[in-house]
Amino acid sequence: MNMAIKSTAKRVRKSPEERRAEVLDAAVRLISERGFNGISIQDVADRVGISKQGVLRYVGNKDNLLSMVYREYYNRMGSPEDFMASGLPGSARDRLLFPAYLRYLVQYNAQRRMLVQMFTMLQTESFNPSHPLHDEFAQRYEGIWQGYSLLPWLIPEPLRPWQAHMKPVVRRAMEVMDGVQLQWLSNTEVDLVEEWMSLEPMLFPSPQWDGYR
Repeated sequence: MNMAIKSTAKRVRKSPEERRAEVLDAAVRLISERGFNGISIQDVADRVGISKQGVLRYVGNKDNLLSMVYREYYNRMGSPEDFMASGLPGSARDRLLFPAYLRYLVQYNAQRRMLVQMFTMLQTESFNPSHPLHDEFAQRYEGIWQGYSLLPWLIPEPLRPWQAHMKPVVRRAMEVMDGVQLQWLSNTEVDLVEEWMSLEPMLFPSPQWDGYR
């Protein structure tokens, strides 16, 4: 009876899109656990349940796999554009508030712990000049600034225009966010959102930022 069931069972065929998503999901999990340097294409294949060649068909090579995971999974989510589409307070294009966006980003990241862990692992590994994302991480703060500086943020009068005065504020905010996320990942007693909220008044102090958060 069991033999008959096995012989008649049909293999479930998945679309290329579904299989590609499975490959990238598996890579995210493995990188978050072991780092990029600690995994192989074969590890990804084993996690998905397909051959190594099957994985390579979707990603090309290991370095390309990393680029796909980082750019498609981490960098494209929680963007200012996502915030502006959310309808949340401070997200209107004619009254776009930078601290409100950062709160949104922290709350978003709090829901994707595994991706934040993957990002942190990659950031640490990228200190090695031979790492595929070395240059990208080395230029990360500058890239963030370039993207943010194009948007019509409403900021206190003394800090206007944005391009002239806000670059160090943005850099410090992102440095603090990276540090808070590291504490959150390493200490289960840390609440990411609460920790950020406790630090926000130092980054955007009163009375200067009152009405602009």
